[in-house]
Amino acid sequence: MKKSLYIILLSVFVLSLHVTAQTGLSVTPPRVYFTVAAGQQQSQKITVSNVSKTSTLDLSISLNDWAYDERGNNEIYEAGTTPSSCAKWVSIVPSSFFSLAPGEHRDVELQMAPPSSLKDTLAVHTAMLYVSQLNPIDDVNQKGTNIKVAVRTGIKLYQRLPVARNPNLDIQNFSKLKNDLILRFANIGNVWADGTASCELLNRQTGKKQTLKDVIFYSLPNNKREILFSLPTTLEKGEYVASAVLNYGDEATVKLAELEFKNE
Repeated sequence: MKKSLYIILLSVFVLSLHVTAQTGLSVTPPRVYFTVAAGQQQSQKITVSNVSKTSTLDLSISLNDWAYDERGNNEIYEAGTTPSSCAKWVSIVPSSFFSLAPGEHRDVELQMAPPSSLKDTLAVHTAMLYVSQLNPIDDVNQKGTNIKVAVRTGIKLYQRLPVARNPNLDIQNFSKLKNDLILRFANIGNVWADGTASCELLNRQTGKKQTLKDVIFYSLPNNKREILFSLPTTLEKGEYVASAVLNYGDEATVKLAELEFKNE
């Protein structure tokens, strides 16, 4: 007798997820931004699509809290349990429950309404919105086992006050630990700051330059972040100068740090 398994596939911040030929779910955009003051309301729309050609999806929308750890990974929490949560301020219109026929899509309105009694001084509040499939689809995996597949997709919500934007990152340390260069910085501005961290090595003896792999990062106000640049295993011995650059914001702001080290 074949064993039956129940599988939930989670896709966070991905525009589209195709699990098998029978089921698929798309939610766009992957991030929704609100600029609204306490006691006011702002609405934005997301589009939920059933990309399956054969299966109807019964769906529900729910909210959670989230935060970044120092490496920029997402940590998920129960709604309304973190200081920066705006999950309780979000309303789903017209309903948090609906069905989509194969190939059908639907616009869903999100209403963000910070309470007039809001007293915290946080520059940004956030929430995670999940769209989850409630009716698992029967399928068979590559080993011939009967499975039930359901999909869930998450997008991020951001709320900030209608004040002048000040994206500002402060590089606090640049160091070497074993085979990694570690760049530490903090978001000391009043808005999210996203960008790219890059690093170039200069061999002081030969003048040879080598570019390390870029790292895409996201940050929120008061975040402290740690970015690792892995040194190539083929890096020649010698004295080096590493130049790290943070490039972020709509105006392409640049912050630079340098580090001298020996590769022995």
